[in-house]
Amino acid sequence: MPSKRPPSSPPDPSDDQLSLDLAGSAGPPIAEGEGGAAREAGEEVAGPPRAAGHLAASSFGREGTPLRLNHIGEMYGHWFLDYASYVILERAVPHLNDGLKPVQRRILHAMERMDDGRFNKVANIVGETMKYHPHGDSAINEALVGLGQKNLLVDTQGNWGNILTGDDAAAGRYIEARLSKFALEVLFNSRLTTWASSYDGRNPEPVNFPAKFPILLAQGVEGIAVGLACKILPHNFNELIDACMEALRGNPFTLVPDFPTGAIMDASEYQDGLRGGKIRVRARIEEVPKKKGLLRITEIPFGTTSGGLIDSILSANDKGKIKIAKVEDMTAEKIEILVHLAPGTEGDDMLKALYVFTDCEVSISPNSVVIRDDKPAFLSVSELLKHCAAQTKELLRLELEMRLSDLDEKWHFSSLEKIFIEKRIYRDIEECTTWDAVMVAIWKGLKPYLVLLRREVSDDDVKSLTEIKIKRISKFNSFEADEYLRGLEAQIEEARGHLAQLTRYTIHWFKELKRKYGASRLRRTEITTFDRVAASAAAVATETLYIQRAEGYIGYGIKRGGEALFKCSRLDDIIVFLDDGTVRVSRVSEKAFFGANPIHVALFDREAAPVYTLFYRDGSKGRLYAKRFTMGGVTRDTVYDLTKGAKGSKVFYFAVHASEAESNALQLVVHLQPAPRLRKLEIEVNMAEHGVKSRSAQGSAVAETSVKRVARRR
Repeated sequence: MPSKRPPSSPPDPSDDQLSLDLAGSAGPPIAEGEGGAAREAGEEVAGPPRAAGHLAASSFGREGTPLRLNHIGEMYGHWFLDYASYVILERAVPHLNDGLKPVQRRILHAMERMDDGRFNKVANIVGETMKYHPHGDSAINEALVGLGQKNLLVDTQGNWGNILTGDDAAAGRYIEARLSKFALEVLFNSRLTTWASSYDGRNPEPVNFPAKFPILLAQGVEGIAVGLACKILPHNFNELIDACMEALRGNPFTLVPDFPTGAIMDASEYQDGLRGGKIRVRARIEEVPKKKGLLRITEIPFGTTSGGLIDSILSANDKGKIKIAKVEDMTAEKIEILVHLAPGTEGDDMLKALYVFTDCEVSISPNSVVIRDDKPAFLSVSELLKHCAAQTKELLRLELEMRLSDLDEKWHFSSLEKIFIEKRIYRDIEECTTWDAVMVAIWKGLKPYLVLLRREVSDDDVKSLTEIKIKRISKFNSFEADEYLRGLEAQIEEARGHLAQLTRYTIHWFKELKRKYGASRLRRTEITTFDRVAASAAAVATETLYIQRAEGYIGYGIKRGGEALFKCSRLDDIIVFLDDGTVRVSRVSEKAFFGANPIHVALFDREAAPVYTLFYRDGSKGRLYAKRFTMGGVTRDTVYDLTKGAKGSKVFYFAVHASEAESNALQLVVHLQPAPRLRKLEIEVNMAEHGVKSRSAQGSAVAETSVKRVARRR
C-alpha cells in the first residue's frame, strides 16, 4: 500500500514503496515545477552510505553519493498523465482547425512535399512520412489507406480494398496515391501555416493546415484515447458547403450524416452529434419482383460489411429468430445480397425480423470531441461548422491581404523599372567606377519621379534595378509595360473590393468550390423516420409447439409422441394453467416440464389483458370459489397459485375472454352432488356480478357442499 505520509514530510528510507535514483544517473528526474507533491516528496540525502541504505554504497557508487528518494505511486501518476495527454493530443483525437489527426496531417504534408502531379507508391509515401511520424510504418499505411478510401483528399490507383466487403488494400508497393486537386486547393498554404520541428528536430512539420473546408465533418473520424472516445460521422459534401454559406449569412441550418454505404437513416435523435444522441440506420431491402420468397439487399448500414451482415443473418437463423433457406453474396462494385426465404414465410414478416435480429439495422452513437487550445472540447456539429466557416473567411482575408501586398510590390517594381528604362537612368551609371557611385547615380536619376510611386524606394529597390539584364532593357516595350501596370492596378482594385465585401466573397468562393467538386457528391443516405419494432412483434413463427399431456412436457422439439398446439417463434412466451390452480409463464424452449394434463396453454402477450374466469375448490373438501382476474405483471418461470393455497385444491371450470365485456356475457351453472336434505342441486351464476380483480384475489364463495361439475347454461 502507498505510504500515508503527508507530502511535506521527508520520505522514510525504510519505506518499500520508494525508488532510489542517483543524482546525475540515467533515470528520468522530476522536472522543476512538475507537481508540488512529487517535488516535496523527493529530498537529497547525503552522508555515510549506511544512513541511506547499504545498497547505495554497495551498488550505486562511492561513499557520500547523494540519493533522491521518490514515491513510486507519484511517479506512476505523472507517467500516466503524460501518456494519457499524449494519446489524446497526438494520436486519437482530431484538431478543430483542420479536422485531422497528427498521423493524417503528417501523411498529407509528406505527400505535398512529394507532389509533382503524378502518382507515388504508397510505400514511398510511408517512408517519407516516417521523417515526421515517430511510430511504425504499419500505422502510417493504415491511416493512408483510410484517407484514400474516403475519396476526398487523396486520389488512388490500384487495389485499395473495399469498404463494402471489408477487403484489405493491397501491399504498399503495389498501390499508388497523390493529393487530389481539392486537397491542394483547400488545405495548403505555406505562408499561413504554423510550423514546428519534427520529433527528431531535423525537419519542419505543420502544427495545423490552414483548412478552408470542414474536412472533419466531410470525412468523419473515430478514435479511442485514454478515458476519451471520439466519433464524428461523415456528412454530405454539398450540404456542408450550403450550411457554411447559411452560417456566413447568419441563417439557421441543419446537418445530418450521409454515409458512403448509402442505406436508410432515422436521425430524429441525432442531437447535433453530441454525446447522448444516436441515429438508426437500416439496410435497403426489397422484394425481388416476380420471384416469391426472395429478398435483395442493395445497401448496408454504415460500419458493417457484406460478410458481417451475412454472418448476422445466418446466426439469427441458427438461433431460430428468423427462417431462411439460404443467403447468396453477389456483391462486386455494389452491394447485392440475396436472401432466400423458407417456404411459407412472408416477405413482410421476414423484413421486420431482419431489422430486429440482424445487422440490417444498427444504432450509431456519435460523440463529437476535438482538440481546441491543446485540450479536448465537446462541440456540436453546428459549432464545428460555424467555426470552419468563420476560419475560412479569416483565411481568405489573409490570402487577399497577401495577394494585395504581392500585387503592390509587383506594381512598385514594374513602375520603378519603367522609369529606370524609359528615362535612360541606366546610362548614368556607365561612367561610375565604384558601387557607391552607381547607387548615387541611380538615386539622383530617380529623384524627380519618386512622387509617382505608391511607397518609398529603398536601397534594396535600387539594388534590384542594377540586376536588370541588358537584353530586357533592349527589348523593353513601353506600351506593354503600361498594359501590364493597368492589369496590376485592376487586380489590386479587385482585391480591395473583395476585402471590402469579405462575407460576399467567401460565399462566392464556396459556390465555386461546389461547382468544381460537388457535381458527383450527391446524398447517398435516405433521410426518413421509422418506428421501433419490438423483438416479440418481429419474431417470425418458425416453430410448431407440441405437448405431451400425460407426461407434462411442452416444447418445439418433441414432435415424436407430441400433440401439435400452434405456431410460434423461439422468442415467444407461453402461459400454462394446471388443474391444481397454478399458472406459469415461460419462454418457448425445445422441451420443458410444466405438469401433467394442463388445462390451458396459449401464447402470452404482455401488452394484452385477457380476462380469465376460474372456479376452484379450496382444498380436497372445501368451498367452491369463483373469480375473474387478469394476470398483470409476471416473472418468467415463477409459479403463481390462483387458489387460496390449500393442498388438494382443484379447478372445476376455466375460461378466457379477450375483454371484460365478453366475459360479462358468461352464464354458468354449478351442479352439486346429491346429499340428504339438499333440495336444490343447481346454482346459476352470472359472471357479470363478479368483478375483475387481480390474480391474487381469492374470489367469491359459490357453494358450501360438494360440487359435481360447472358448465355453461344452455
